[in-house]
Amino acid sequence: MIRSIHCLVLSAFLLFTTLALAQGTSSNATASCNFDTTKQVAVEYQRVAVDVKKNVLGNEIPYGKVWAPGGKPMTMFTNTPVTIGNKDLPVAAYTLFVVPEEKTWILILSKSTDTSGKYDEHEDFARIPMQFGELSSPESQFSVYFAHVAPDQCSMRFDVDKARAWVVIQEKK
Repeated sequence: MIRSIHCLVLSAFLLFTTLALAQGTSSNATASCNFDTTKQVAVEYQRVAVDVKKNVLGNEIPYGKVWAPGGKPMTMFTNTPVTIGNKDLPVAAYTLFVVPEEKTWILILSKSTDTSGKYDEHEDFARIPMQFGELSSPESQFSVYFAHVAPDQCSMRFDVDKARAWVVIQEKK
């Protein structure tokens, strides 16, 4: 009986320790734009910590090359048709990559849903220029978030170091 209790306590301890460690090391994050209670665009991405005391952009995050934060492409899911830039997107799942430059970024929407990190240009659905600006203080993690700019529009924003790149996503009616 005592042996069974010890095994149960040890099992519970190991389970809670494993869960706590998994939560502490999780690097996945999600951002979403809700057009209404049933229509949404969501992006899942890897949080990437950067050392803002070093030159991050152009070094750690190379200019002119396809980049997947954390080595894994972002995934975007939309359950309503949307327009990004001048490209219409049907309801679907996509992988997202970016090509950072010094003063502009390109968003790559891929038809592929392979999240292994491999980029295949033959799977490109669209390449969309992003607007670009400089942050007043550096961000120590790559982050994605949405801001509502109109009832049927969200601005998808990428922040890292002193850079912000964004693109407007509009719900198609």
